[in-house]
Amino acid sequence: MSKRDYYEVLGVDKSAAERDIKKAYKRLAMKYHPDRTQGDKAMEEKFKEVQEAYEILTDSQKRAAYDQYGHAGVDPNRGQGGGQGAGDFGDIFGDVFGDIFGGGRGGRQSRASRGSDLRYNLELSLEEAVRGKSVEIRVPTLAECDTCDGSGAKKGSSAKTCTTCHGQGQVQMRQGFFAVQQACPTCSGKGKIITDPCRECHGQGRVEKTKTLSVKVPAGVDTGDRIRLSNEGEAGENGAPAGDLYVQVHVKQHKIFERDGNNLYCEVPLSFTRAAIGGEIEVPTLEGKVKLKVTPETQTGKMFRLRNKGVKSVRSGSVGDLICKVVIETPVNLNSRQKELLEELEESMGTGKDTAKNRPKESGFFDGVKKFFEDLTN
Repeated sequence: MSKRDYYEVLGVDKSAAERDIKKAYKRLAMKYHPDRTQGDKAMEEKFKEVQEAYEILTDSQKRAAYDQYGHAGVDPNRGQGGGQGAGDFGDIFGDVFGDIFGGGRGGRQSRASRGSDLRYNLELSLEEAVRGKSVEIRVPTLAECDTCDGSGAKKGSSAKTCTTCHGQGQVQMRQGFFAVQQACPTCSGKGKIITDPCRECHGQGRVEKTKTLSVKVPAGVDTGDRIRLSNEGEAGENGAPAGDLYVQVHVKQHKIFERDGNNLYCEVPLSFTRAAIGGEIEVPTLEGKVKLKVTPETQTGKMFRLRNKGVKSVRSGSVGDLICKVVIETPVNLNSRQKELLEELEESMGTGKDTAKNRPKESGFFDGVKKFFEDLTN
């Protein structure tokens, strides 16, 4: 049977804030909690469904993956989602409600917890992001203790079942009409006791390590993209699965190109003589220089598009364009002969109405200024 949409399960919109998601969860968890529905299997399944939806949508990374890929983007069997009891109920409602419903903080039998997910920020140049590459990263993490294989017990020994709770991790007491369940004081809710702890990890089953990983960065990634390395996060407790490592990509600013999606933009300086008479110029691309034909009478700010000279999309495989913006450059440090030639050019274009042929914008501007002042005096 296909799963229902998590937002539909909680009755909230996809744009709902975390506080609204928590409110919806509280209301539904109270309604479907097993201790209130007296063993109704259908209500119990609804409660599990509500908890699974809540845990996904209040985790920013899991919610982002779910929003992009749906149920395929999250695997509830890896986390602490489907199939749990009333454990996290107490975290939302507080110790009092948790104890009443048998699920306060530490008030249920402890189960092996999946390791935490980790994040690594990877900075790339534009060229590296566009072409893709393999990089080695060093990640500090909690890894499974090799000495005890994650059990926490000294090699050759093992944890023993707690005689107080008989491995349940919790003890039950009666308070009036309510059955109050609390964490076992002997084993702190773990259900087992390590009498001879591992000297390496001191009974924790995990030790701090820095591991080196090889990350294959696909061609076309951009700032904000994430690469997930399954089971490369922190090791889980008591042999539980490890979390995931998310490599967050950030592309450094480039000296020449600016990226927008799959398109690249750059500004190309152009002499005013070349802009006036046209011709070919060389412009840079990520693959090398190419020829660009400049049309006569090109004005500053004009855009020229070079097809398929942009970035290949990491998702669709389509290739963007390179868009060159022309910026007319005024010559500087002129010698006397160059100044004379420019003066001759200026004189050849005439003055007054004669300039309209060669400099229509200038002529139009001053005609507008003249009319403006005439209107002021009338």
